[in-house]
This record gives sequence, structure tokens and C-alpha cells, in this order.
Amino acid sequence: MPHYVGAIDQGTTSTRFMLCDASGKLAACAQMEHQQIYPQPGWVEHDAEEIWRRTQQVIRQAMDQAGVKASAVAAIGITNQRETTVVWSRTTGKPLHHAIVWQDTRVAEEVTRLSRETGDVFFRSRTGLPLSTYFSALKLQWILENIAGARRAAEAGEIMFGNIDTFLLWHLTGGTDNGLHLTDVTNASRTQLMHLKTLQWDPELLRAFAIPEQVLPRICSSSEVYGHVAEGPLRGVAIAGILGDQQAALVGQTCFKSGEAKNTYGTGCFLLMNTGARAVESKHGLLTTVAYRMGTQPAQYALEGSVAIGGALVQWLRDNLGLIQSSAEIEDLARTEADNGDVYIVPAFSGLYAPYWKDSARGVIAGLTRFANKGHLARAVLEAVAFQTGEGVEAREQDSQIALEVLRVDGGMVRNDLLMQFQADILDRPVVLPQIQETTGLGAAYAAGLAVGFFPSMSALRDHWNAEKTWNPKMDKTKRAQMYRQWKKAVLRSFDWVD
Repeated sequence: MPHYVGAIDQGTTSTRFMLCDASGKLAACAQMEHQQIYPQPGWVEHDAEEIWRRTQQVIRQAMDQAGVKASAVAAIGITNQRETTVVWSRTTGKPLHHAIVWQDTRVAEEVTRLSRETGDVFFRSRTGLPLSTYFSALKLQWILENIAGARRAAEAGEIMFGNIDTFLLWHLTGGTDNGLHLTDVTNASRTQLMHLKTLQWDPELLRAFAIPEQVLPRICSSSEVYGHVAEGPLRGVAIAGILGDQQAALVGQTCFKSGEAKNTYGTGCFLLMNTGARAVESKHGLLTTVAYRMGTQPAQYALEGSVAIGGALVQWLRDNLGLIQSSAEIEDLARTEADNGDVYIVPAFSGLYAPYWKDSARGVIAGLTRFANKGHLARAVLEAVAFQTGEGVEAREQDSQIALEVLRVDGGMVRNDLLMQFQADILDRPVVLPQIQETTGLGAAYAAGLAVGFFPSMSALRDHWNAEKTWNPKMDKTKRAQMYRQWKKAVLRSFDWVD
């Protein structure tokens, strides 16, 4: 009898494979980074074939670490960096171009053109998403228009499009030997090609973006048996769950009730609030997205506040400015000063996402004086992450008319105690960290386990959730208001830098 479920967690900077038991506890985990490719300013790419190699390597490493065979694994799920776009050949499996990453801004001029000619309302009313460089449709269009022969091949049905989940699933289930070409509703909802209500590819959107439907994967639920692994140490194991990474974290945090919310602090920061079976139209700059769909049950929706630069800002301080040697050092550096010295950093490196959606914004450091030093800058970096999350919570409450009681948190930056305390202070409500912190992979494992009966129910999953630590707000309300006011001033300074 199988003792584990597994999850491939393919993120922006690395790929992991994990095994967990019936209580949700981690039994084994292996992780490998992949290259970040920057061909020119604003362009961000990945080598999809490298990601596939890393995926195979971490699966083998974790299985060896646990000392188990495929027969011990009931099913696996896939969770992935969303929006990142891959186009590859049906016959060779080779990508036509590097994967274009969600952060990439090369299609900014096309966003401007479509906004002028078609209008944002047309797209937002169908997809819950504003026109932006963020989503997959324009990245796919760019490949079709700029890679020799791509459009002809697309129209002839010779190539396939997918986000990373689709690319990995196709390879896992046989690749050129009848590999499955499909995705789930959460990833499809981030392409800007799926209608939020029908949960199908929308013909009007395909026409607007000039996308041939034959390149698109079939849309499935987030939890069902799609197929089985064709080769390797997991041969014969069911692949039974797919969730975009932020939706996977929502499931891993067991935010199954309307009004429950989580924030993931990774390369970017992503705040999702479950809104139940109702797709709430945002009036305050948030995204309306599919939270998950379990089997044949109705889809559940979420409001999302997306922050492009979270942990990436710490990496910038490390790699570009050389103020720290490792990301973990930022907390000690920030603690060398009692406050930010009135320095505010707005990390609009590739524009601003929610709630502003300003592609023409660029990063600024405001409030500099001769008094400012690297300790102030380090503190301002951490505070920028918390302020951006605070704006997402503010918009979420205005849209949903539901007050947030607590914020559940996960991701690499939750190890930073100074950041988490400042987050609680700025939100003026508790911030809670779960005992099991691999919530993204856990969410994909939960979806797969539910599909094959390894987990009996979603309510049983809630029984596994327990808090490890809670940060309660301590900041004086006058100081909170003053700091928020200064942050908002700095954000305004970042607008319209690019003409």
C-alpha cells in the first residue's frame, strides 16, 4: 500500500521534488536551481530543457533519499511558476525559444497598442486580468511573430504551447510518444485566454491575440488522474494534481473558506483570498483568478494581489550592490539601525503590479540624505515587501467587503523575523506561520492525494494545519499612518518613468 504522495514544485529560480505522508509531513525533498537568462533589459528567460533535466534529477534524488520505489507513491502533483511561456515541437520536443518568464516586459508596446485599440475592459471582463506584460497570451504571440516559421507551424498544428506545468506533464507522460497536452484551470486562468465563467478557451480572446487554438492544451480540473509517469523512478505513478504555485500555496494553507487568505513571500509576493464560488470583480486593482477546482466540484475563485519584486529585491541588494554576501544576512544588517532613516525603496524594476498596474513605472529610492547608510537601505528593502503586501490587503478588503482577521504566510522570506513583525505592524493584525511550511508543494500533493483517495477529504486536510508562530502588531497607530503616507509618496514618484 502506498505511504506517500509527491509533488514537483517548479519555481522561478529552482525546482523541487518532495514526498509527504498521510499527515502532510515531509518525508524527503530535493532541490536544484536553474539559470536565469537576461538577454537585454526587461527580458527574462529560462531554458525549459534545463528545467526538465532538473526535474528528473530532483525526483531521483528525493526517491533515493527516502529509499522508496514507485510502488510507495500513491500519486504526484505538479505546481509551477505561472504565466511563464513555452512553445515546443510536437515531433522533436525541442522548444522553439527559451521560455519567456512571467517577469519579462518585452511586450510592453503591444500592451499599449491593445489598450488603445481594444481597451482594458474587454480583457478584464472575460479573464479577471488587466492588460499587462505579466500574462502568457502576449508572450505566446511574441514567439509566433518573432521566431521564424512559428506562426506557420502553429497553424499547421506542429507546435504546442504551455506553461511549465504543461511542458513537464507532456514529458513525464511520454513526450513525443503520446505525451499528454493539458493544463488545469488555475494555470489556464493566468494565460489571459480562458473565460473565467466558462473555464474554456475564449474564441474572442484568441482572435484578439491572434492565437491559433490548435496550439493550446486541454483544460482540466486541478485534481483528477490525468495520466501516469512513463519512465524513471516514478514509472507508473498517477499524475493527479496540477495547480499554479500561488493557488497551490492557498490549498497547502487550507484556505478553503471564503475570506481566508495567504501571502507567499518568494521572488515576488502573492496575496490570495478565497472568495468561494463567486468570481468577485475587482474595483481596486486586484486580479480575479481561479483558486482551484477539485474534480467535478464547482470552481472556487480568489482575489489576488501580485507583487513583482519581493525576495528579488534582497537578491538585488546582494548581487547588484554587494551590500550583503547572502540573502540571510539582510536581517542582521537591517537590525543595525532602529528605523529606516526615512528611506523608502519602491522596487518597480519591471513596472508595478497590483494595485497600480503601471508598466511604465521604474524603481526609486526616496528620502536619501547624508545620514542614510546601508543599514537603512536594508531595512527599507524589507519594509518595501511589507508595504506592497499591505496595499494588497487594503484593496482586497475594499473589493470583498470582508475584513481580514489574520494573514497566513509562507515562502522563503518568512524566516526573516524582522520582516514578519513589520508586516504585522503595518497590517495591524496577526501574521501566522504554519508548522508545515512547504505549502506550495504541499498544495499540489494535497490535490493529487485527494484525486486518488490518499486523503479522504478537504476537511481532513484542515486538521493537518497548525500554527508554528504568530506575530502580533506592536506599532503605534500614529507611526503606522505616517510610514504608510511616506510609502505612498514614494510610490507616486515611480510612476511614468518610461515615456
